[in-house]
Amino acid sequence: MTHFPLLSLLIVIPLAGAVVTALTPSTRAGLGRQVALGFSFVSLALALVLWIRFDSATGTMQLVERFSWIPALNADYHLGLDGLSLLLVLLTGIITPFALAAPAPAARNRNIYFALVLALQGMVFGAFLSLNFIQWFLFWELSLIPAFLLIRLWGGPVRSAAAYQFFVYTLAGSIAMLVGFLAIFLATGLFDFIALAELGRNGELTAALGDRFSFNMAPETLGLLVAGGIFLGLAVKVPVFPFHTWLPEAYTQAPTGVSMILTGLLSKMGVYGFLRILLPIFPEQVQAMQTPLLLLAVATIVFSALAALAQTDLKRILAYSSINHLGYCLLGIFAVATVIDPGAGNNSGREAALSGVFLQVFNHGLTAAALFCFVGLIEARSGGLRGLDDFGGLRKVAPVLCGLMGISLFSSLGLPGLNGFVGEFLIFKGTFALTGWAAVLALPGLLITAVFLLRILNRVFSGPLNANWTGLPDLSFRERMTVAPAVALMFFIGIYPAPLLELFNQTVIVTIQLLP
Repeated sequence: MTHFPLLSLLIVIPLAGAVVTALTPSTRAGLGRQVALGFSFVSLALALVLWIRFDSATGTMQLVERFSWIPALNADYHLGLDGLSLLLVLLTGIITPFALAAPAPAARNRNIYFALVLALQGMVFGAFLSLNFIQWFLFWELSLIPAFLLIRLWGGPVRSAAAYQFFVYTLAGSIAMLVGFLAIFLATGLFDFIALAELGRNGELTAALGDRFSFNMAPETLGLLVAGGIFLGLAVKVPVFPFHTWLPEAYTQAPTGVSMILTGLLSKMGVYGFLRILLPIFPEQVQAMQTPLLLLAVATIVFSALAALAQTDLKRILAYSSINHLGYCLLGIFAVATVIDPGAGNNSGREAALSGVFLQVFNHGLTAAALFCFVGLIEARSGGLRGLDDFGGLRKVAPVLCGLMGISLFSSLGLPGLNGFVGEFLIFKGTFALTGWAAVLALPGLLITAVFLLRILNRVFSGPLNANWTGLPDLSFRERMTVAPAVALMFFIGIYPAPLLELFNQTVIVTIQLLP
C-alpha cells in the first residue's frame, strides 16, 4: 500500500464520531444529534471523494490496503473497493444522516442513541470493504451489538423480545457460516475472498475439501454442505423465506431511524454476502442448487407480499414489503448461476439480471428507508398510531407529507420514471432470458405488491378526513429538507440511471467471468 488509507479512514470516522457523540454534554438539547450528523456528513463527503477517484473502466479492486495482521491464520488486514463496494458505501453514507435526522425516541441518553447509530455505520462500512473473512466476520458480528442495543433500549412495547429474536437468529446463522469457513481454511489455508474465488472458479476448492476431509462423502457433497452453511448465515440476514420470522417484529419495534438502517443497510449486508462470497466462491454449488434456490427466491417474493397484504400496521406492512423487494435481488442472483452454452457467447441475460440486482440493492435501501421515515413522521404526529384504520383523508390536512410519501410508495411499486422501476425491469429482463419459469412464478408478487401499497394510499390519504386529525400538521421546513434529498434521488435515478450503471458495469462483467 503506497497511498493514503482512505478506506480505513472511512471506517474510523464514524467510530470516532460515536465516541465524541457519547461524550457530548447532554445539557444542550439537540447538540448530540448535531455532532452525530456532522460526522455522518464527513463520512458521506469521503464516500463522494472515493466515487470521484474511482476508475469505473476497470473491474479490479482499487485503493487496496493490505498488510499482515494474524500470520498464524494467514489473515491479512485487507480492504478494497470495486463497483459493488462503492455502491453500498454511497448508500451507507446517504442513509445514515437520513436516519439521524429522522424522528428520534424521546427518552434519556439520546446522545448514546446517536453514538450507537454512528458505531453501526462504522461496522457496516467495514463489512462492505473487507476482503478477508476474519476481518469481514468481525465487522459482521460487531454490527449486531449496536443494532441489538438500539432496539432493546429505545424500541417499542415488546422491544426485548424483538431484540433478542433478532440477535439469536443472526448469531445462529453466523455460527453456521463460521463453521463453513473454518472448513475452507483447513482445506486451503486461505481466508482471502479474492484467492478463494479463483479456487472456486477452477474447481480446486471442491477438490481441496475432498482431500482434507474423509467423511465417506464425495467432494461435491462436501462442497454443498459447506456452501449450505454459508448460505444459511447469509439467508438469515437478508432474510430469505423461511428464515425471515425475526424481521417483522424487529422492524416494527425498532425506533424510526433504526428501522431505516435495518432495512436500508443491514439487510444489504446479506445480499452483499451472496454477491461477494457465495456466488464467486461456490459457483458450482450454486448451479447445483439453482432450482431450490430459485424456488426460495420466488417464495420470498410471493409469500412476503401476501403477508404484507394481511397486515394493518404500517410498519409491519413495510417490513414484509422489504422482504418482498429483496426477494427480487435473490431471484436475479440465483438466475445468474444458469449454465450458459459457451458456444452461444451470450451473457446479456446475466449482465442484465446482475446489473438489476446491484441497482435494486441501492434503490430499495433508499426507498424503504424513506417510507419508514414517513411512517415515523405520521406516528410522531398521531401519538404513536400507525394502523391503516386509524387514519383517512390525511391529504386534506397534510398534502406535502402525503404527496412525498406517495412518491415513495410509487417508487416501491416500481412506477416508470422512479428509481424502483429500473432495477426490477433489469432483473426480470435477465431472469426471463435465463430461467423463464422462475420469472413467471415471481410475477404475481408484483401484482400483490401493487395492491398492498395502493391500499396504504387509499386508506391513509384518501376518503373523508377522520375528525381526530383535523389539526394534524403538515411537514415542517426541517422535515421537508430531511426527506427531499431521498425523493429527489428517486426521480434522478429513475430518469437517468446511467451514473450508477456505469459505476458498477465492469464489476458486473468481472463477476460473471468468475462463473463457469
